[in-house]
Amino acid sequence: MPVLTRRFLATLALAAAFAAPALFAPRPAAAQVEEQALVDRATLSTNEIFGTGDGGDARKLLQRARAVLVLPRVFRAGLIIGGEGGGGVLLARDGVGNWSYPAFYGMGSGSVGFQIGIQDAQMVLIIMNDRALRAVMDSQFKFGADASVAVATMGAGIEGATTANLNADIVAFSRTRGLFAGISLEGTILSRRGESNRAYYGRDLTPEQIVIGMEVQNSGADPLRAALSRWAQPAQ
Repeated sequence: MPVLTRRFLATLALAAAFAAPALFAPRPAAAQVEEQALVDRATLSTNEIFGTGDGGDARKLLQRARAVLVLPRVFRAGLIIGGEGGGGVLLARDGVGNWSYPAFYGMGSGSVGFQIGIQDAQMVLIIMNDRALRAVMDSQFKFGADASVAVATMGAGIEGATTANLNADIVAFSRTRGLFAGISLEGTILSRRGESNRAYYGRDLTPEQIVIGMEVQNSGADPLRAALSRWAQPAQ
């Protein structure tokens, strides 16, 4: 075999050896871009909801919450027949107050009734006890079917954040942009997003493993955990 041919084949084999890992190895950094963006938006929403002057009731509930689900953007639109959807992250805390890393969830619903408008909302679901947390961690959680839910609306002020709500399993606070005739979580479904968990942590995980077992970490979620720790502190 000519020398030049042998050199060419050797060069080709060497290039293939270097290229193979790049072709077949997982690419977690690229895969988790979307998930990290959602976590970053959740951090911003956490600070905006709990940090406003109207967020006092939400902060008081957060101080004794078992878990929290942050949905940084829930988009809702309808004309008689409506629907809503959005992505969110669930975090729980242990007995000494340390927040877990996030598990990923999606929200969706369809409804029929008098509703006109478009609404873009930030929402935080404050989960008050283990019973509600177990229900939310189910493969699909339907509001109004699995746990009692009280809804408080945060905008120019808080509507419904009364003493009665303090006994609810889950209290939902939202900040809305746009107008919509009525807001309700009744019939809305939360679903776990296994693919997002896998992309963010590099392996298949259940929400229980992430938020209860606290088996994994991703430093990209540390600002969100720090924000929750900050707003869960009693006011000085």
